[in-house]
Amino acid sequence: MCCGFCNGKGYFNTKNNNINDELHQYNQGIEAFPHQCRYCDKTFSQMSDHLKHLRTHTGKKPYQCSHCDKAFSQTGHLKVHMRIHTGEKPYKCNLCDKAFSQMSEHLKHLRTHTGEKPYQCSHCDKAFSQTSHLKVHMRIHTGEKPYHCNQCDKAFSEKSVLINHTRTHTGEKPYQCSYCDKAFSRNAELKAHIITHTGEKPYHCSNCNKAFKQNSELKIHIRKHTGEKPYQCNQCDKAFSENSKLKVHIRTHTGEKPYQCSHCNKAFAQHSKLKVHIRIHTGEKPYQCSHCNKAFAQNSELKIHMRKQTGDEFVHI
Repeated sequence: MCCGFCNGKGYFNTKNNNINDELHQYNQGIEAFPHQCRYCDKTFSQMSDHLKHLRTHTGKKPYQCSHCDKAFSQTGHLKVHMRIHTGEKPYKCNLCDKAFSQMSEHLKHLRTHTGEKPYQCSHCDKAFSQTSHLKVHMRIHTGEKPYHCNQCDKAFSEKSVLINHTRTHTGEKPYQCSYCDKAFSRNAELKAHIITHTGEKPYHCSNCNKAFKQNSELKIHIRKHTGEKPYQCNQCDKAFSENSKLKVHIRTHTGEKPYQCSHCNKAFAQHSKLKVHIRIHTGEKPYQCSHCNKAFAQNSELKIHMRKQTGDEFVHI
């Protein structure tokens, strides 16, 4: 079909008959440099690139998906979107059997094989395989927390953490254990729980023969070999290998005791201290001597007792 403005074929077709009109109307009065954007200072060597750019200003999306109500500003974007409906995955990894619908996803995946991390943090020595991972990491330095809970005043640096937090309000537990009737709000919690059924310890220390159920446990253990203590107290010069230990230590400065006994008015800075204290009320004595029938409320009490029994100064229980 011919264009009503110039009698040329241009960008006119029966499916998207407004594209050519859009370009002609925009370019009226711009004869000196027809490929220069009216809204910003960008210029283009090709009319097609100019038109694509123009839609970033106008918001026009002339390419409609025939399967759903989504529309796109470029045919290339529509083509990629259509693969959601068709299931087509033309980009195949030559190192494993995975395939992808987008080239960008394929490239990201390849870095899991090559270990390439081209995105470097400007504040520290960390590097990442994806720009999105770097963006999230940067919030550690900037303190930015763009994801706000609409039910309390908490905010988070990652959307996934907000989603997990929201479940503390809703009580939703979408991750169901296939071995028992327990369910969890986070997939990581389910994975950790499943190992209690399987007994699997897939994370092995390369410095000794110890193995762990979770990667986080292995990371903490490795610090015993390296001596690394990345969690620094901002009120004194003490540092810790675990964030949880730093949190407990900070309470020695603040005096905070968040763990309240339900039997009396005592409170504790550590949950483990509360647990031991509650045994005064319940009479529970879980630590049993293997040489006699005595039992104790605390492991330390059992160790003292065992030394008296065996005469061994170094008792390992």
